Amino acid sequence: MDKPVNDHRFSDDMRAALYHTIFNRRDVRGQFLPDPIDEGMLARVLLAAHYAPSVGFMQPWSFTIVRDQGVKQKVHNLFSKAHAEAADMFEGEKSETYRGLKLEGIMESPINICVTCDKDRAGPVVIGRTHIPEMDLYSTVCAVQNLWLASRAEGLGLGWVSILDQQNLKEVLGIPERVEPVAYLCLGHVDHFKDKPELETAGWRKRLELADITHFDGFEKSADADDGFAQSLLGEMRKQQQGL
Repeated sequence: MDKPVNDHRFSDDMRAALYHTIFNRRDVRGQFLPDPIDEGMLARVLLAAHYAPSVGFMQPWSFTIVRDQGVKQKVHNLFSKAHAEAADMFEGEKSETYRGLKLEGIMESPINICVTCDKDRAGPVVIGRTHIPEMDLYSTVCAVQNLWLASRAEGLGLGWVSILDQQNLKEVLGIPERVEPVAYLCLGHVDHFKDKPELETAGWRKRLELADITHFDGFEKSADADDGFAQSLLGEMRKQQQGL
């Protein structure tokens, strides 16, 4: 393929590092080490999160860093209650598999971070949020993703704990009523990263094929057999995914 007229690509090494980080990111639960996180390293990953895209440049996120073991224990108690409730929602083998999964590292990780969304930060009318009010929440999730990828690049493990009652979490952390908790994260050094996502290894779900969830000119429309672009793209998708 010819070089683009306006080639703004990063170097081969830089692009390879980006994709390597994406494909090797993991949700870490049980591999945390007690070693403290260097303040410079922690500042870098938080800065990466703060430089996430946000609709209307509203920057609705805030980061509550939790180190106190007593506060962690309160959050862990919330998890334990929600975890038991969730186990009863699955049936048969799924329930047994669920009960055996390690789904958090609240007490083991040296740092917990609660990422929140302040819907009022940019005022009542925000560019880009006028017709999709959830855009502030989606923007905050972008900050979480930046934090996750930066942490992996730094060699830090990060796990998202989503099995929590949000209102009770707000009470534990003193979060104002207008502010929404979006992600409760466990962060720290780890003894290893797993080769594959833990739920994939446990047989909970398989990685979907990208080509099977890609449509053309409509949600239910598959690629026409004579559509050269679509067929070539789908073939490249399969090739790239098989190469991982």
